[in-house]
Parts: sequence; C-alpha cells; structure tokens
Amino acid sequence: MPLDIAWPPGSLHQVPYWVFQRDDVLAKEQAAVFRGACWHYLCLEAEIANPGDYRTTHVGNLPVVVARDAEGALHAFENRCAHRGALIALEDGGNTKDFTCVYHAWRYDMTGTLKGVAFRNGIAGKGGMPKDFKLDEHCPRKLRVATICGLVFGTLSDATPPLEDYLGPEIVTRIRRVLNGRTPEVLGRFTQALPNNWKLYTENVRDSYHASLLHLFFTTFEVNRLTQKGGLIVSESGGNHVSWSAIEAGAAGAEYAQQQIRSDSDFRLADPSLLHGFQEFGDNITLQILSVFPTFVLQQIQNCIAVRQVVPRGVAQTDLHWTYLGFAEDTPEQRLMRLKQCNLVGAAGFVSMEDGCVGGFVQRGAAAAQDQLAVLEMGGHAAESSDTRATEASVRGFWKAYRTATGY
Repeated sequence: MPLDIAWPPGSLHQVPYWVFQRDDVLAKEQAAVFRGACWHYLCLEAEIANPGDYRTTHVGNLPVVVARDAEGALHAFENRCAHRGALIALEDGGNTKDFTCVYHAWRYDMTGTLKGVAFRNGIAGKGGMPKDFKLDEHCPRKLRVATICGLVFGTLSDATPPLEDYLGPEIVTRIRRVLNGRTPEVLGRFTQALPNNWKLYTENVRDSYHASLLHLFFTTFEVNRLTQKGGLIVSESGGNHVSWSAIEAGAAGAEYAQQQIRSDSDFRLADPSLLHGFQEFGDNITLQILSVFPTFVLQQIQNCIAVRQVVPRGVAQTDLHWTYLGFAEDTPEQRLMRLKQCNLVGAAGFVSMEDGCVGGFVQRGAAAAQDQLAVLEMGGHAAESSDTRATEASVRGFWKAYRTATGY
C-alpha cells in the first residue's frame, strides 16, 4: 500500500501523520525496532532479587520472562512455549524452580531452556516424540541481558552495541545521578491505558517545550518553567535524552503572565507539604526526565522517582507501565515525602494527568491527515543538546533514531 505522503528525505522537523495511523508501519516497527538492534527496559533487579524470582513483561508485542537462576545470574526469554505457542508464565511475577506450560506440560528452566516433555517416550512403547528429538533444539527465543544501576535491559539482536555505548556517556551519568549507590525498592506500580499510538507518548516525554504550557501544576508551583535554569541533553544517536530544570523560586513569573496561557494560575494546594521535599542530589534540580530509545523513561520530579515503560498495544492503543521507587536507605520522613509526591504523576497525577489525554487529542485530531506533516521547528531543525528547553530538539532526536532503525 503506497504511503499517503512522502517523508521528506532526512527531515527531522517534519513528520507525516501516517506514521501514527498505519498497521503496516506498526508491523515494521515490531521487526525493526522492538526485535531490532535496540535495548529495551525489562524490569528492576530489585523485582527479581532472589534466586528463582521472575517477572513477565513485553518488548513491543513480544511477551518476555525475566528470571534469576539459582546462581544469581539474570536471563530473559520469550514467554512462548516452543511446542504450540502458549504462554509459559501466566503471572506478573513470583518465585519458582522452573516453568511448566499449562497446555501440554513442557518444562523449562530459569534460562528458558527446554528440560522436559510430558510423555516424551509415549505410553507402553507407543506414541511419544521421535527418537531424534533434542530438547535443546526447541526453546523460545532468548534475549541478551545487561544492567545499569539496577535497571535490567534486554535485546534480541546480536548487533545491538553494549548497553553503556548505546546510552552514551551523558545519559549514563544522569542515570547514575538518580540511582547509583542506593538500593531501589518498589513503592507501587500500575498500568495506564492510553488512547493513542505509542510514538505520541514517546514524543511527549521528549517534548520539554510543552511541559510548562500544558501542565498547570508545573508552572503554578514553579516546579518547572521554561524561564528557569535548565537544558537538554540529546545523545549522538538522537534517541536518548535528558531534560532538566533547577529551582529558582519566583523567577520570571511575569513572562508567563504576559503569555496569557492556561498554565499561569492562582490555584493553591490545601496541603502545601506535598512539595516541601528534601535536598536529594545537592544540585537544586527539581525535574529530570530521561528517556532511552525506544520506550524507557526515568523520572525525577521533586523527590518522586519512577520508571515508565511504553508498550504498543495497537495502532491507537498503548499501555504505560509506571513503577514508583523509594530506596532502602530512605529515612521514614523521606519515605513519607516520596509517597505524598507519588500524587504528582500517573493517570490522575497533578502533573501528568494531561499527558494521559493529549496523545488521544492528537490521534483524533489527525485522523484524516495522512497526507499532512506535523511541524517540529521550535529551536530549529537539528537534534542537538541545548541550554534552553524552548525547543523540540529532543523530539527531533527521537525521529532521528526512529528513521535510522526503520529506514523510513
């Protein structure tokens, strides 16, 4: 089927709307991005801390099991029985010695290697598997696994570079800023259903320009304003980014008032202690949003630390998995503050509730615009690091990585 409008060669600042709307595009992404040479967030090491622990997750539409074996090594493999394709692990996670498919009782170890087939030798000398059947030749696909600061990533491709090379030194530094030297603990998790293509959310995460325009809470309580000290880091590949801002109380409020936009308001909190917080990193940075191409997000908003995982569920359906983090080293007062600030994010979060619907507004608004181009020219046409957040450079960076991966 021909494309509705050609993607301008090499363009990062013009994006055709058909890329959010076509089943054939999604199918190509599953092969080129999710089963291609990219690293994908799988889970936290803290979620599979003990031998026998496992979690189930997804890489695109590929169901995955992540498990820790008896020696403590991590493994990831396709959650698909090599016999007839049923899920091997049915629960979100747990602890086990091995995995047995409920359908025909094929048994796998913690590495995803087939170890047993029920009635392999038949009954009374009849039936069973052929004499030349070899267990180790019938296994689900296995992923390479790498970790950084307690985050577990996986890839199906042998061509994917080492994880830290894939991230780039500046992104690695910013991950370590938030997570290094501490022991993450899961405070809670949930899944948010988004009525839009997965790329609209990954664009949104990288869009520092919208944050204090769309989010009334950010500007009203001076958590994030474009006039604050801040900037963008965009990796060489374009696909990984950091947006950050540092607190400067009362700075440049008049500039927002002059814009006459919805994010300037007189609202106040009934419980201001929500934002009292504590100095966690010694740098006055109140917001750091970090993304890794294609679908991982690490956030620090005040003292609310969370990871997000984006999972495509269809052309116009996306699951967004949120995991809130505390640390074993937290004091009781710090833990209470983190729990309070969990109200900032999520489907009903004071900050991020708008993100849950704005992607759907784009999906609906551009429904008949397959022959039109979105405009991403704020801050120019390049995908480069910047000392301003009044730019769409990191969004263009996503499209740089995307076009490289897919060939579009």
